[in-house]
Amino acid sequence: VVTKSMQPGSPQLRWTSDASNSYTIAEDSSEPIDGSGTRLILHLKDDALEYLETNKLEELLQHYSEFVEFPISVWKENTEYKQVPDDEANKDLSEGEEPKMKTVPETTEGYEQMNTNKPIWLRPPSEVTEEEYRDFYQSAFRASYDEPMAHTHFSLEGQIECKSILYIPGMLPFELSRDMFDEDSRNIRLYVKRVFINDKFEDIVPRWLKFIRGVVDSQDLPLNVSREILQKSKVLSIINKRLVRKSLDMIRDIEGDEDDSKYIMFWNNFGKYLKVGVIEDSRNKDDIIPLLRFFSSKSGDEYTSLDQYVEGMKENQKSIYYVTADGKAKARMNPAAEKITSRGFEVLYLTEPLDEIMIENVRDYKDFKLVDVSKEGLNLDDEDAAERKKKEDELNTNFKDVKEFLEAALAGKVSKVKMTDLLTESPAALVQSVYGMSPTMQRYMKAQNVASGGSDAGMMGSFNQAVLEVNPNHPIVKDLELMVKSQGKEGNDAKNFAVLLYDVAALTSGYEIEDSGDFAQRILQMMTSKATSDVKDAEVETVDTDETQAEESDDA
Repeated sequence: VVTKSMQPGSPQLRWTSDASNSYTIAEDSSEPIDGSGTRLILHLKDDALEYLETNKLEELLQHYSEFVEFPISVWKENTEYKQVPDDEANKDLSEGEEPKMKTVPETTEGYEQMNTNKPIWLRPPSEVTEEEYRDFYQSAFRASYDEPMAHTHFSLEGQIECKSILYIPGMLPFELSRDMFDEDSRNIRLYVKRVFINDKFEDIVPRWLKFIRGVVDSQDLPLNVSREILQKSKVLSIINKRLVRKSLDMIRDIEGDEDDSKYIMFWNNFGKYLKVGVIEDSRNKDDIIPLLRFFSSKSGDEYTSLDQYVEGMKENQKSIYYVTADGKAKARMNPAAEKITSRGFEVLYLTEPLDEIMIENVRDYKDFKLVDVSKEGLNLDDEDAAERKKKEDELNTNFKDVKEFLEAALAGKVSKVKMTDLLTESPAALVQSVYGMSPTMQRYMKAQNVASGGSDAGMMGSFNQAVLEVNPNHPIVKDLELMVKSQGKEGNDAKNFAVLLYDVAALTSGYEIEDSGDFAQRILQMMTSKATSDVKDAEVETVDTDETQAEESDDA
């Protein structure tokens, strides 16, 4: 390093070091520096010669020093192509004829400034146009074809100085479409005094805000900041809280927009991140919950929020009801939901495994408890609990034979059988005990166990012992009752009928058939029995018709 002070008569000094623990300072006799300044001379190792290439230097400067205040220029060679007259072709040019041209390269050398972009986060927000915000987002985050859905520009002053711009992308970034927490995703770019430091500090925002893009420029962190320093830094904690708060403000602004399609687009792209926020961020959970969206039994193809659910609740309703399933269509056909919708209550549909984990962290909302309708012991708000128990005891007593027969026929498949008058259209439903896992979660846990090298065989056995709730007023159950009375409890037809009843209840309740071959065989037996019966009826009818025709002929 050669330097010369701006003081008159100051000597030109040379500072030398080989990166060890020592250095030397002496007067320099090399080419004098004009005026004052500093000249840095780097001696590269043999395996680092790539840093002599202009392209490599430009890449480093664009990456780390794009927004440094002082101009940084690189000596480089530029080639331009110019049109000049073609002397050879113009030898025989006639008078008045336009001369022929040729293209020739012209090479020049000189310094070219690399850091020409201006850090717009340092300007007052009132001076930055929407077009400038968009252009900065597209260039800084390599998102040429994406327009941000929202942005916020703010600064921290006082104990900590920091300036920042945050964006909500218009579409899910490509790397997050493969893995919602992709480790290589670079969402927040950290600068210290306009020098780029890193874009992979995980703790600068919580994991559930992985989709947010932005820049943070701190004046309080050291330039040689490391991950360890950041983790212990009080500055980072304060910045983290402010980034979360500003991100939530942006999301609420989108939610409050007159154009409802904007929030629907946001939810379809990033809703799963808010669900993770409810699970992992207890400090901000209460601010995230109102932003959640669900399908419901009354919303059709539109989303509904918990606030909208509460507004539409029936008088004296004290609970918010929900059911879990693999998709909206399966949730709608779930017999457990039928118990609620038949009485005019609205049911929220939770259609992803993540929903069930998330809802465990939302026990109540605005003093209303959240109740899973697919769990045993459901108490409705329009009915006294003691009265409900009395009704069910009477039903279990009146249909004791069917109940005991089903428990014997389905031993090992269900933990018990209950009679209920809550079902209106379905003959039966499978429900879990209070602490049981839904079928959706069971499949998820099985997949996780297999993925980790385990086996799914028998893993969920205890959880599959669901409770079978039976509607005694349904024609199918009445037919079963007649079979039991006529054939006794050992009749094969009644047993097959009972297992088929269980299989149908399992399918409509979201469970998987354990033995699909056995299920298919029972269906075929039932179809064959029906077809044989129809053929016999047809034969009898034909005989009767022939005899009638013969009698008419004799009379004639």
